[in-house]
Amino acid sequence: MTAALTLPPDPRLEGTLSVLSPSGELLRPDLVPGDEILLKLYTGMRRARVFDDRAMVLQRQGKLGVYPCFGGMEATQVGAALALQDGDWVLPTYRGTALAMMRGMTLAQILLAWRGHPAGYQVDPKLHILPFYIPIANQIPHTAGIALAEKRRGTGLLAMAFIGDGGTSEGDFHVGVNFAGAFCAPAIFVIENNGWAISTPTSVQTAAKNLASRAEGYGMPGIRVDGNDVLAMYHVTLEAAERARRGEGPTLIEAITYRILPHTSSDDPKRYRQETEADAWRGRDPGMRLRAYLESRGMWSEEQEQDVMKGMEAEIKAAMLEADQAAPIEPEALLEHIYAEPLAEMKDQLAEIRALEALK
Repeated sequence: MTAALTLPPDPRLEGTLSVLSPSGELLRPDLVPGDEILLKLYTGMRRARVFDDRAMVLQRQGKLGVYPCFGGMEATQVGAALALQDGDWVLPTYRGTALAMMRGMTLAQILLAWRGHPAGYQVDPKLHILPFYIPIANQIPHTAGIALAEKRRGTGLLAMAFIGDGGTSEGDFHVGVNFAGAFCAPAIFVIENNGWAISTPTSVQTAAKNLASRAEGYGMPGIRVDGNDVLAMYHVTLEAAERARRGEGPTLIEAITYRILPHTSSDDPKRYRQETEADAWRGRDPGMRLRAYLESRGMWSEEQEQDVMKGMEAEIKAAMLEADQAAPIEPEALLEHIYAEPLAEMKDQLAEIRALEALK
């Protein structure tokens, strides 16, 4: 793996925090975490990238449903995830597979989720991970509510949500972030600004100079960070988490990255954009960046790289076998795992489904 040496400046990155240059040169020595964290950040990104690449292959083989790939954006999720404590809540978007992996969701369960199997969305409640959100921005009011609940319970825990740049144009984004600000909830809102809301560029969906500037209207800090720099992402999230735990309220983080891959496995980005910009961002690959830095310090070798790759391939193979053994989907599963106590209408519908099944 070779890091890019020189890249043209990108105006989207103006004013963002970076710890490493795209070629892995150290820009902010004061913000480098300890060696153990450095290695966790790198291996977390590599594992996520291997899974993402494999998932796209599995989808083409008919072994997954529509899959929202994230390759090239993993630093945003991995850096933020590692900055949290055990017990903190995370609310991912549909593109949040790396976030879920970092927070303990098993690969088998992730595979089942992208097969549309109910078991993929019944996450272990101890993990404090909510299922992948398909509706846009619904997770933002939920994040505010969870954070406020933890504040009132005095647990010291926080809630962190991810959302794409397109999602910030939804009403639920405004409602949730404003609520969190008004009630000084311990929340972190991460905008993964990858430049595209499916086929709509950020410059078309908003006249705002940047999305972090919206934070002022909600009474909270707005931070802009290079989302392809995992060290910068780790640092700003850690600061936001510490601020939340001190009782100082929520933070809005705008992570500038780029969706170099299709929106999902069913998308063709060549229909609405030129790939020259995506090609430039491939030179800002987050894994290449950190690996170059680690190698410069003698902390990483090709042997270690191959160990991670082989280990991840074995994990994916085992996860596929486990997912293939999942129980068949029963029709009544459509009405389960929705409310803690089913509504009366749902009980009637469930009884009807079971009656129909009994006639088969």
